[in-house]
Amino acid sequence: MFTFDATLSTMVETTGTPPPPSPAPAASGALSPELRDRVHRYWMAANYLTVGQIYLLANPLLREPLSRDHIKPRLLGHWGTSVGLNFIYAHLNRLIIERDVNMISIIGPGHGGPAGNANAWLEGGYAEIHHPVTQDEAGMRLLFRQFSTPGGVPSHCGAHLPGSINEGGELGYSLVHAFGAAFDNPDLVVACIVGDGEAETAPLEGSWKSTKFLNPVRDGAVLPILHLNGYKISGPTVLARISEEELQSLFRGHGYAPLLVEGDDPLRVHEAFAAALNQSYETILAIQKAARRDGFSKRPQWPMIILRTPKGWTGPSVVDGVPISGTFRAHQVPLATVRENPEHLALLEAWLRGYHPEQVFEADGSPSPELTALVPAGARRLSANPHANGGRLLTALDLPALADYALDIPGPGQVVAEAPVKLGEFLRDIFRLNAHNFRLFCPDETASNRLGAVFEATNRASVAEEVSIDDHVSPDGRVMEVLSEHCCQGWLEGYLLTGRHGLWSSYESFAQITDSMLTQHAKWLKECMAQPWRQPIASLNVFLTSHAWRQDHNGYSHQAPGYVDNALAQKNKIVRIYFPPDGNCLLEVMDDCLRSRNRINVITCGKQPQLQWLTMAEAREHCSRGIGIWPFASNDDPHGPDVVLACAGDVPTVETLAAVWLLRKHVPTIRLRLVNVVDLGTLMRADVDPRGLDDMAFEELFPKNVPVVFVHHGYGSTVRNLVQGRPGDDRFHVRGYMNEGTTTTPFDMVVLNQIDRFHIAMDVLRRATRLRAQTADIVDLFQHKLITHEAYTRTHLTDLPEIENWHWTADFKDPETPAPLAHPARGLFFTDS
Repeated sequence: MFTFDATLSTMVETTGTPPPPSPAPAASGALSPELRDRVHRYWMAANYLTVGQIYLLANPLLREPLSRDHIKPRLLGHWGTSVGLNFIYAHLNRLIIERDVNMISIIGPGHGGPAGNANAWLEGGYAEIHHPVTQDEAGMRLLFRQFSTPGGVPSHCGAHLPGSINEGGELGYSLVHAFGAAFDNPDLVVACIVGDGEAETAPLEGSWKSTKFLNPVRDGAVLPILHLNGYKISGPTVLARISEEELQSLFRGHGYAPLLVEGDDPLRVHEAFAAALNQSYETILAIQKAARRDGFSKRPQWPMIILRTPKGWTGPSVVDGVPISGTFRAHQVPLATVRENPEHLALLEAWLRGYHPEQVFEADGSPSPELTALVPAGARRLSANPHANGGRLLTALDLPALADYALDIPGPGQVVAEAPVKLGEFLRDIFRLNAHNFRLFCPDETASNRLGAVFEATNRASVAEEVSIDDHVSPDGRVMEVLSEHCCQGWLEGYLLTGRHGLWSSYESFAQITDSMLTQHAKWLKECMAQPWRQPIASLNVFLTSHAWRQDHNGYSHQAPGYVDNALAQKNKIVRIYFPPDGNCLLEVMDDCLRSRNRINVITCGKQPQLQWLTMAEAREHCSRGIGIWPFASNDDPHGPDVVLACAGDVPTVETLAAVWLLRKHVPTIRLRLVNVVDLGTLMRADVDPRGLDDMAFEELFPKNVPVVFVHHGYGSTVRNLVQGRPGDDRFHVRGYMNEGTTTTPFDMVVLNQIDRFHIAMDVLRRATRLRAQTADIVDLFQHKLITHEAYTRTHLTDLPEIENWHWTADFKDPETPAPLAHPARGLFFTDS
């Protein structure tokens, strides 16, 4: 059955009196017969190239009868979705040529790689990048041979594919990448093909809301094309099995005006889809024209297309008496035993010849002139649009001078501040200096995370209805707040991949929702580095605050520091893990991250009031090294330390320094060295990570045969893995998060996980063999302090005054005035939910 309902593309009023969109042409008149037939033959050529990639090792133009020797020994690939992708691609080309559209396409279905390769080859974009894969018989043979073979290309639309910004191997990110690409790209149309299997994923389901953030005055447009072919690997898809009324209501509810095209008669579907595509583009132009002429006043209803065609369309209908086309059996390789079964080999040859390669390719194997006439010119080709190679369009951020935001630190531990407050001021001025290529993404926590200064320069983006009590909400806002970590990271990825800059901030525990997204982006960057034509893009910067050690009010569910462990599992050249111990170090690290390229930078620093340690000059030197001895807390010269204390993270730094202070107060003869780690990569061996220290430099920090008590922000196993292989690595005794936590006091939280000053100090005394016989009573004292702490907190519901009011003093005496220190950079306090 075939239907085309032209009444469903009604545009919601924008501003003024915009002209109505052109009425949809009747399906029969959208294409002339001659143009329809040319589009159809282009589609046939792309289908032929797709099937050839899955099956053929040789004989690419079928110049001789197909034989077993022409078939690959291993048949890999996915046919079912590719034919629909080829269909859409052919029609997008037709629209680009007719209307001179600046467009990129995103292929969401996971294994659509052969379709992407086929169309890029037909356009000539593939050969321009991968020179051996020429547009002739030899290049076609190589195109076929390399697909899903050792040393070749994968079955996904990976970084090797010109025109692609979405890998697709893990389903769910196509639409969120599309909107990220459209933000601040006013002339760009992003055609996003969403597979119906992909549409079942949580990230994709959450991405439909992105229209509530798309401003037609300054942003481009996203045209979702939902391709319903009915099946996943072996079962039906959800959206393909609901009624047409429910399907349309679903997307109207999401704010779209859906156009439905369905059928299995190719010529009629060509005409209907062309009409829907024309109408969609006219609607986009009308929305943008009205908004850019009169200003934004109301959220528009954007068009989308729902295309329902058979899975494996034009492929084998029945094999061995079993239906194939239009069923789940068409998902991968419809004919899986062509080398072994002569009947299947004959079916494959008939299938390939049914696309008439002799008509669509010249004698030398190049596309025929009637096909090349359907290829857009130059950078208008989907495989050559510079937005899909965003590094070509990237301009460096104009960054303000860090000195203007420095905390004044008269001495170590003499100031209390909320580290992200000054970062918020830094970001505020980045917004002011970079009005069109920088955005902040955050799950409704910008102010809570102490970055509220950005609202002095911009607002929260929303094109939904505003009410009088809204706080800094407007259509022109550049802070993207949505309670979906998938959307935050996905929008940012799309924004970066098309040549812009940004940052996303999250509660530490919930950033883990996007672990697999980080993995996929890391893989993408790794592959891009193997493709010299891919220009470097701005780094993916992730700021984790509201972390485990200061979630005492939210409790156990908010205490999870494992995001960095997944990040560390990625390639060392790509990932950087930073734990700035204070506000000035946070500024230094963020400045470097915003200047970097082709990296994933994960920065963890708390938002609560915390002791500050380094001046800006000291922070710059310390962060440039990534690791270093803090002389003010060390007294090991000239004889060397009894124990080295190391720390990574703001709260571990405070507790480790407090342990040093206690030890030097109660055991004056102890010799200690304190090493602070900002960049975890420095702990790795130099042959493993370029930032790592060689063994000689490592032992200058951690001398041979000297025990090390390491206090880490996250799981102890993380540091143990990083130092594995160092000489004497068993001397590292690591304390970290132990999955203990509840709603309690800040100090009780560290006590529960044994990274508090008393546990650290007792651990040091157990390992300071020179002094062990003299310190048993001191260990007893520290144990008694823990008992006192527990009793006090359960009675008074707060921490001991000596804990709350402690700060570093160089004379190692108790402060005479147990009062809180000044808070020169204190922000507002929030009760976070």
